[in-house]
Amino acid sequence: MYQIEYLDIEEKKEYEQIIDKVIRKCYETENLDKSKLYISITLTNPTNIKNINKQYRNIDKETDVLSFPMFEKEELTNKIKNRNYKNEDILGDIVISIQKVEEQAIEYNHSFERELSYMIVHGFYHLMGEDHIEEKDKIIMREKEEKVLNSLDIKRS
Repeated sequence: MYQIEYLDIEEKKEYEQIIDKVIRKCYETENLDKSKLYISITLTNPTNIKNINKQYRNIDKETDVLSFPMFEKEELTNKIKNRNYKNEDILGDIVISIQKVEEQAIEYNHSFERELSYMIVHGFYHLMGEDHIEEKDKIIMREKEEKVLNSLDIKRS
């Protein structure tokens, strides 16, 4: 379902517990529990995420979360609809700056758990082909994110 890698930060069970709970709920919500789709999640620091952002998106700045989907939305929709799960497939990669999660939890006045959970859900839905560039798409994506978080009782403070 997923694999967590740590890149130049300390490993913590707290991160893993939050990620496990949220990813399982995302898969359940999107009926992917029986799929062989898995996600690579890298937890790192601001320097590394800035370098990854520059290398892959040509944006030379820090960010909180990056998502690299392996499928176009239509291709993934067909795969899920047809339950074409014969082989293991990578849904995509999510990279999260743990320091940014900590900073934003303080900035938005909610828990670290809420902020990390949001980053995971947000990254997951990008892997599912959702986006938030246009307002109508942003509304759809936010509704999906909030549905997962609310079902886990992870609320904004």
